[in-house]
Amino acid sequence: MKTTFATSLGAKTCATSVLVNVVLDDGTVGIGEVPTSFVLPHETVEAINQILTEERRHLIGLPIEEYSSAVQKIRRRWPLFHMTVSGLEVALFRAWLANQGKSEFRYWGAKSKTVETDITIPFVPQGDMLDRWLSRAIKKDFRCYKIKVSGDVEADIKFVKTIYRRLIDKLDSFEIRLDGNQGYNAASCLTMLERLEKKKIAVELFEQPLKRDDYAGFKHVYKRSSVPIIADETVFCPDDCKRVIDEQLAHGINIKIAKSGIADSQEILQLAQQAHLKLMIGCMTETMVGLSAAIYCAAGTTAFDYVDLDSIQFLHHKNAYGGITISDRHYFIKKRR
Repeated sequence: MKTTFATSLGAKTCATSVLVNVVLDDGTVGIGEVPTSFVLPHETVEAINQILTEERRHLIGLPIEEYSSAVQKIRRRWPLFHMTVSGLEVALFRAWLANQGKSEFRYWGAKSKTVETDITIPFVPQGDMLDRWLSRAIKKDFRCYKIKVSGDVEADIKFVKTIYRRLIDKLDSFEIRLDGNQGYNAASCLTMLERLEKKKIAVELFEQPLKRDDYAGFKHVYKRSSVPIIADETVFCPDDCKRVIDEQLAHGINIKIAKSGIADSQEILQLAQQAHLKLMIGCMTETMVGLSAAIYCAAGTTAFDYVDLDSIQFLHHKNAYGGITISDRHYFIKKRR
């Protein structure tokens, strides 16, 4: 990776993924990606490969039109391996689309040819790594900065202040978002927001401040937070989303195709829209193989209030992938028939 990717859950300098190829009898190909993540440490390369090998026997000879029902069965067999099943689903979905002569962009609605993303600032408070990464992001004209925080209020306040001062010196306007990656509890989360408010540092949202299953904490913060609380790791499937809605746990949902796949992401999107929740679309540390699925969804639907699709900024890459051109904070999509 171009810089250390550090959150409250850990740090890494290398991104590891498994690419999934689905080949139909006529030679049609669909490709998906299974990233690895601190969030789901049991989804190792070895475990991912084992599951894909076992599922191959269920899929060989299956008509591609039946892929969706096959994925539902695979999810039931492997309920804890969200990203593995999602990467396989994307590959099957793309093979089905290609077989039908349909484009991914048009599948999602083809409403906009442009997507603008934020940029993540990893939690690297020591050394000159932060200066180099911020300088790069400012030079590339990013306007929204999602800051990874650790859960240590004092350290995080100092970190956010450092970034804020740097940005206000260099940019006329910008937005700051926080991502807790489950590092806080309810009390420290509210303290963090109150301290920032007193220092007049405006925060657009706070993503996943609490442990994914701290439902009582989320209820408490939901009622008292001065900014939208966005649930990420708390929501992997539609039932998780229903719980957030029914129990009023958060003001919005971060949908990631990497963790929820195609069908479940669509259902989560519909549920969140019906409940008038804020919508965010995010990613893991994916290459353009996986990230492109989220880009097509974001551009095609134009449904998202917040776009966090910056993983490719951390990787060495070309400036184009398929029908997508990468230009700093923007993705431009070439319409296809």
